[in-house]
Amino acid sequence: MIALLQRVREASVWVAGERIGAIDQGLLVLVCAEPADGQPQVRRLVDKLLKLRIFADAEGRMNRSLQDVAGGLLIVSQFTLAADLSGGNRPSFSAAAPAEQGRALYEAVLAYARERHPVVQAGRFGADMQVHLVNDGPVTLPMRIG
Repeated sequence: MIALLQRVREASVWVAGERIGAIDQGLLVLVCAEPADGQPQVRRLVDKLLKLRIFADAEGRMNRSLQDVAGGLLIVSQFTLAADLSGGNRPSFSAAAPAEQGRALYEAVLAYARERHPVVQAGRFGADMQVHLVNDGPVTLPMRIG
């Protein structure tokens, strides 16, 4: 599973002019499933997101987790994270999971996150989405869970 994490002061996702998800302080997570992914990757991803110490403590050091700061989690599917840009000028997305597998894994990520954390919002799989955010720091981290 590939993820791109952005520590945010606020973030929202919109579809056709309607806001479908929003958080205040927390993490915006763009996530892409790969063909070999399954429940172990889903669990490792969510567990890592909740415990990753990337929020500032009283001294300004990255020493607090999403759980520590009671932040929100906005999870948005993004198959383009699997892009291969090595050949030609058009990206290949063949490394991303097929659509039905990707949808099932995205929904599994959301379900497990909602079991583990009180504030979880989501995008809409396969939709044309507009994501608005105020990146805090900025802190943007790539993550791959194999």
